Amino acid sequence: MEKNKTQVIVIGAGPAGVCAAITLARADKEVILIERGDLAGDKNIFGGAIYYNQTKDIFPDFESNAPIERVITQQRIFMLSDNETMQFSYNYNDLNRAYTVNRSKWDRWCVEEAKKAGVYFAPKTLVKELIVKENKVIGIKTDKEEYYADITIIADGVNSLLAKQIGLRKDLKDSDVTLNVKEMIKLPVQTLQDRFNTDDTTGIAAKILGGALKDMFALGFMYTYKDTVSIGFGVSLDELKNSGLTPYELLDKLKQHQGIAPFIKGGETVEYSAHMIPEGTYSSLPEVYSDGVLLAGDAAMFVNNIHMEGTNLAMLSGKLAAETAIEAINKNDFSSKTLKLYFDKLKKSIIFKDLKTHNNTIKVIKRNIKTLTSLYPKLACSFFNLLTNADGVPKSDKYRDFAVQIIKSGAIFSTIPLIFFAIGKCIKK
Repeated sequence: MEKNKTQVIVIGAGPAGVCAAITLARADKEVILIERGDLAGDKNIFGGAIYYNQTKDIFPDFESNAPIERVITQQRIFMLSDNETMQFSYNYNDLNRAYTVNRSKWDRWCVEEAKKAGVYFAPKTLVKELIVKENKVIGIKTDKEEYYADITIIADGVNSLLAKQIGLRKDLKDSDVTLNVKEMIKLPVQTLQDRFNTDDTTGIAAKILGGALKDMFALGFMYTYKDTVSIGFGVSLDELKNSGLTPYELLDKLKQHQGIAPFIKGGETVEYSAHMIPEGTYSSLPEVYSDGVLLAGDAAMFVNNIHMEGTNLAMLSGKLAAETAIEAINKNDFSSKTLKLYFDKLKKSIIFKDLKTHNNTIKVIKRNIKTLTSLYPKLACSFFNLLTNADGVPKSDKYRDFAVQIIKSGAIFSTIPLIFFAIGKCIKK
């Protein structure tokens, strides 16, 4: 390797960056992985879970070697009214779906695997700008010196200043960004397992609608780790501003709801964090390639907010970017004409297919947000109260009152556009 010159520079040691770097190294390509933090994972947070298929593809032996917290075998949905809770639970025996991990431990393990494969890892390195010559990215300027490469893969996160520098990204609107706020609460292991009905290795992933988040484009979440529970929510920045509440106030209200509080009662808060993620749609995706450069992960806005998927899309995009770089190196052609192959790969992948499927879903949900986050939880709780409450009132009267409640609420009319939207998606597919 020539001094300060390599074949590929990857910026950002998150899931997209590390998967790109390790794929390149395994193909015997020269690659430097640059991370501004002291260690990989220092600034990376998520809800969160990693997913089996994309992880297994990059790390075949991760189940026996990686720092996994719990295997997710329960998916729960909490629907909260002001003072009632409706909980749905889906349990399964398939262990090859998802796992909870601690990002600081997980990301460091991933980097160690990358180093074993031949990746040169450069932490504590801040990339100030890209070096561009004749409209082609040829390297980077750091806070220390300049480095040059045939291809640069940008995986530096949601607010990618480097992508903006070369015109691949524009400034994000508040409506295009979600703020994720999370608290980690420590509990005795046996207490945690008793409360969530898990054993020593299994855990749960939960989505939370309503309660403190009602009338907002916001979704709560809860995950179990070995001896901690993560609880938090994602909320659109414009919705947060309109609420007049701070993120901490919203999280406190969510934690205090009678349907959530018993799960974390007596726990000790060991971490509080917040992180922005892109909330764009397929139509608002940036350009993902240019001469000498590719975008991956959050920097390319590859997040499926409808299904709360981001890590798997980041890992896959990093791999596809690396595969494109490998072909470009073999051809000795680093122009956008060759790097367009990345775009072609993305079109065939679940990344573009899923984002395209949900292109207008967020707009439809926002138009019907009060129905989804306020009305539906309230009606669900009312219906199950009707079914289970033996209070001497004739059931026929209760059914009639519930029907009147639905009509007065406008639930039928609010649901029609959602039903037709869903049917349209199915027919289109």
